[in-house]
Amino acid sequence: MDESDLLRSVAERAIAYRAGLANAPVTPTATPEALRAALGGPTPEHPADPSDVIRRMADVAEAGGLMGMGSGRFFGFVIGGAVPASLAADWLVTAWDQNTGLFAPSPATSVMEEIAGRWLVDMLGLPDHSSFAFVTGGQMANTTALAAARHHVLATVGWDVEVDGLAGSPPIRLVVSDEVHVTVPRGARLLGLGARFIEKVAVDANGAMIPADLERVLSDGQAAPTIVCCQAGNINTGALDPTGELADIAHAHDAWLHVDGAIGLWAAASGSRPEFAHLDDADSWSTDAHKWLNVPYDSGLAFVRDGAALRAAMAVTAEYLPTASDQRNPADYTPELSRRARGVEIWAVLRSLGRSGLAALVERTCRHARRFAEGLAGGGYQVLNDVVLNQVLVSFGDADATNRVIAAIQADGTCWCGGTIWQGQTAMRISVSSWATTDEDVERSLAAILRIAARHSTKSG
Repeated sequence: MDESDLLRSVAERAIAYRAGLANAPVTPTATPEALRAALGGPTPEHPADPSDVIRRMADVAEAGGLMGMGSGRFFGFVIGGAVPASLAADWLVTAWDQNTGLFAPSPATSVMEEIAGRWLVDMLGLPDHSSFAFVTGGQMANTTALAAARHHVLATVGWDVEVDGLAGSPPIRLVVSDEVHVTVPRGARLLGLGARFIEKVAVDANGAMIPADLERVLSDGQAAPTIVCCQAGNINTGALDPTGELADIAHAHDAWLHVDGAIGLWAAASGSRPEFAHLDDADSWSTDAHKWLNVPYDSGLAFVRDGAALRAAMAVTAEYLPTASDQRNPADYTPELSRRARGVEIWAVLRSLGRSGLAALVERTCRHARRFAEGLAGGGYQVLNDVVLNQVLVSFGDADATNRVIAAIQADGTCWCGGTIWQGQTAMRISVSSWATTDEDVERSLAAILRIAARHSTKSG
């Protein structure tokens, strides 16, 4: 089988897999032992026919080894599927095999990234002149934005961190929500900002940062270079921090305000969220395109108002690199040099959906989440959060009962939902993020959840 036949057979197989998601069980059934036995063995010593390799790999994986993450009934991890335009673009990106670290070697993919970044700045209502970085996911998006923030707050006190490092520098205060996502302190560690200097701000009953407590924290501490991190979309409840109020307070204390918007920043595209009225008052923002934008994995975004700070933190030069000084070199804005052309998929999905299509996707999935909450509450179960976006937390009684229900739902395979702990209470989390989720998917999943909960729960609420 030559390359064209191999690729054609793989495309046909992928198409069949995608078509089967609508009716297939969502939960994997293969055991780790079976997967290791089928895919493992001694280290390969000699070449093998590529078609045999791919056939064996796919046969094993598709025989119960894959989670139906592209299904309209997958509600875990706050990830969407891949809209058709983004999936097709992803296939071409792999076939083109372009290293999009620099403009000169790959002008087409670099230009698509540049255009997609500008479209996103506009759709999300960020300052027109904001710089942007296409990175691997929310972790590196937060880390990249924090690197720009680190440069800026130290530069304001006369310290050049890129030249002099952190040894001997003024300590940086990192002020975060009590509900901070784990990627923020992890990014801080990668940047040399120690946990000792992280301070917490209280949140309300739905997990949104309380402005008055931010004022208290900033007023009580010693004057120092300060970065404040808030959220657009709490990982459990979807709560949106009041960015405008927080920005006013942070800037009054000469602090940088970063918005971790991995989930909720996309809701700004709908234009109907009062919490985003002053989103552009912040200094940096991050999000995941493989969440609500529904592009394939390996796609995060950082936006920074002060482009000079981002370039200072990230720019790279070397004699052998074919840089184009009059063009935007993507590597000057990201932690990576060699990387895939991930901006192409985002260009394709934005061109495919447009502003109205993206807003409709957001509002449709939020409507689905509200339907889950209404159905579960109507069944006598306690919904723990105010459903402001696409996240629903539900308790089926005590921790043991809730965990039994979650395990039974996952084993059933009609849909997949994960567990979490919210303010000390065990809950099941339903995250509706996929373009593929239909009203029928919601009703089918809701019926399965209620059927299973009736057998395993102890009702509360």
